[in-house]
Amino acid sequence: MGSFNGHVVPGTLFLAVGLWHIWSAVVRFVMNPKGFQVRVWSPVSGFDGRLRYLELYVVAIGSFIDMCIELLYSTHLKFFVNGALNPSHMNDFEHSGMLLMFFIFGVVALLSEKTSLVPLPEGSLCLIAATAFSAEYFLFYFHSTTHKGLEGYYHTLLVILIGLCILSTIAAAFMPTSFPVDLCCGIAITLQGLWFYQTAFTLYGPMMPEGCRLKENMISCHSPESQVRGELLANFQLFILAFGVLLAVVGSYGFAASRFGHPDLRSLCAAEDELD
Repeated sequence: MGSFNGHVVPGTLFLAVGLWHIWSAVVRFVMNPKGFQVRVWSPVSGFDGRLRYLELYVVAIGSFIDMCIELLYSTHLKFFVNGALNPSHMNDFEHSGMLLMFFIFGVVALLSEKTSLVPLPEGSLCLIAATAFSAEYFLFYFHSTTHKGLEGYYHTLLVILIGLCILSTIAAAFMPTSFPVDLCCGIAITLQGLWFYQTAFTLYGPMMPEGCRLKENMISCHSPESQVRGELLANFQLFILAFGVLLAVVGSYGFAASRFGHPDLRSLCAAEDELD
């Protein structure tokens, strides 16, 4: 069983990184469409380079803080019972393992960019990020906490979005000049963050579907019809989120093209129209 804060905190991290990934990919493409390169992380320009690695610090520090919350605060430091891992906090241990993978990615990427200790190419960093998403995928797919009913359905949709993050990140490693792949990666991460928020507000907040309730850390529906109605509502919520992200992507592309568009952008579009 999860909690409201347990979904909002990682959702905030994924949402912030995803939105920044979308915007930076769009800006890099409209500024240099012919020389576009996929990036698993995007530097922040300006400020005399002081915020260049802000995204990586957000990933590393954010995942570390969330990991400490799961491992230290949620468990109340009761790691073992009778010489074995505390079965009451297995989900906290699993969440900590997932967050550790993202922390490792952030640290490795920082070491690769700022030092000569781990000089990795962009494709390798993409595969490391895909490994972190894979750990997250298997965590939610084989979760020790039994996700059944409406709660299970929301987590099934989350697993699908995580799978999209894995596929797009792996594709980025093998298609390093593809703008659609880079954009899809940002969209998938953004949708994952939004779905964490949606799950928090629906299952642990004020948006619980009619006929279902949270009682004694369990979500139950009064009848099969109530559960089906809740699942249909989840489908509609995901559609609305995906539609909203699509509108945001189109709007950001139009704004970026008008402000930063390179002359090659129009010629490239015209050449593609002639080929069609």
